[in-house]
Amino acid sequence: MTANIILYDPTALRAKVPAHVETAKPVLESLVGKVVGFIDNAKPNFNHLADDIGELLMSKYGVKQVLKRRKRAASVPAPEAVYKEYTEQCDLVITGSGD
Repeated sequence: MTANIILYDPTALRAKVPAHVETAKPVLESLVGKVVGFIDNAKPNFNHLADDIGELLMSKYGVKQVLKRRKRAASVPAPEAVYKEYTEQCDLVITGSGD
């Protein structure tokens, strides 16, 4: 039996930004060869969701590597080292919640 999975794109239309304002990286045209990072907020079950999504991204969408880092708790930010690592290595970062 095969199951259908519906993926929703949560990106909003971009507003026109004045030229003097620094913007984020451009929207990715493809995930092929990209590195995706997950920041697990330590809520129950997010690690399972991240594992499943990571496997799907690699097997179906050509993602080269998935990095996963877990916060101590949902109420605290990730360590500064995680932000530095992800800024240097990731093309896309997903933060999440689970329960």
